[in-house]
Amino acid sequence: MPKRSHGNLPSAPLNPISRRDFLKVAGAIAAGSLLSGCGLETPEPTPTGTKPTPTGTNVAVPDVVTPYTGPQPRVAIARAASYDRKLIRQQVQGLFDNLGGVKDIVSQGDKIAIKVNLSGGTGSLPASGEPATEYHILHPEVVRAVGELLRDAGAGQLYIVESVYDAQSFPLWGYTEVAESLDAQLVDLNQKDPYPDFATVPVGADWFIYKSLIFNRLLQEVDAFVSVAKMKCHCNAGITLSMKNLVGMVPMKYYCQNSQDGYRSAFHATENGRFTRLPRVIVDLNRARPIHLSVIDGVATSEGGEGPWNVYTKQVKPGVLLAGKNALATDAVATSVMGFDPTSEAPDVPFLQGDNYFNLARQRGLGTNRLDEIDTLGASPTEVRFPFAACREW
Repeated sequence: MPKRSHGNLPSAPLNPISRRDFLKVAGAIAAGSLLSGCGLETPEPTPTGTKPTPTGTNVAVPDVVTPYTGPQPRVAIARAASYDRKLIRQQVQGLFDNLGGVKDIVSQGDKIAIKVNLSGGTGSLPASGEPATEYHILHPEVVRAVGELLRDAGAGQLYIVESVYDAQSFPLWGYTEVAESLDAQLVDLNQKDPYPDFATVPVGADWFIYKSLIFNRLLQEVDAFVSVAKMKCHCNAGITLSMKNLVGMVPMKYYCQNSQDGYRSAFHATENGRFTRLPRVIVDLNRARPIHLSVIDGVATSEGGEGPWNVYTKQVKPGVLLAGKNALATDAVATSVMGFDPTSEAPDVPFLQGDNYFNLARQRGLGTNRLDEIDTLGASPTEVRFPFAACREW
């Protein structure tokens, strides 16, 4: 079969540890850590005369605006008060039904990759004692339900994929068991296996930062790509949902600048104190590997940051799930559920430190982040709205 085309800030305690500092420590001590080779590999080359600068945008490429003129995207919303297996399966089924099913995404025997969201590795545990999967880690029951429904729709081989921080991430967070129950294969995208090498994938015309990106070749070979993400804020990107989830898709060793970095430091840069590079990298990633289906876990998560390495982060329980076939529209609706305006510009919340990559994605024709151009089904955004605290600077 041919491949498809594709509010308010919390009060501040003293001396917070930064995510960078946390991940440097965690990366050094994590069992099976893959970060030790970071900075030792030859990075993906940039085009002659247009090398990305630390200030962000590739200035050699004009900021071409491509207005969204496609069909009105649909985003489904459902309530879920817990991660009870039957409840999650029922509610995710309802999301898919409201979207008209997934037969337009899945054909009989298709290979499908499910990109999950396992941030920070097993050393990043909530200090307050909540389960990580009810705080900052995508809950495996959501992935189980998505996988079962994709199987029901005719999917052949399922792959659960992530560039994990350490070898224990899959088993500790419940993904080894879920993969076994789905007869799915776990793939660490930091590795080239089962292929002899990585693929270099073009972004396309009018790329922002990277003309091409390095991926595990599996991501080119699958028939459909599903992003299942946790509903959270992010200190540099403002919001992290299904589009930002793709930052964890590339092998770490090609996108960190030296062996002391515990994150993809080549994706980050500041200009006048604001992050301008990361928002554009997110758009490049989504153009190089488009998402066919987005699912967002907002049953129990955290606000004020993307994980427990930020001391401003605390658990919240919005009790909501979302799904859509346009990632930008799905993330925009989820952002409104979080109490934010998905069209706002920095430095307005939640985009306090960097440009709004939703606006950049709309410019590149990836869809719309304007709520009046999106059809919502199931529960209404206003009914399930749960205002989040934005991520503070660290």
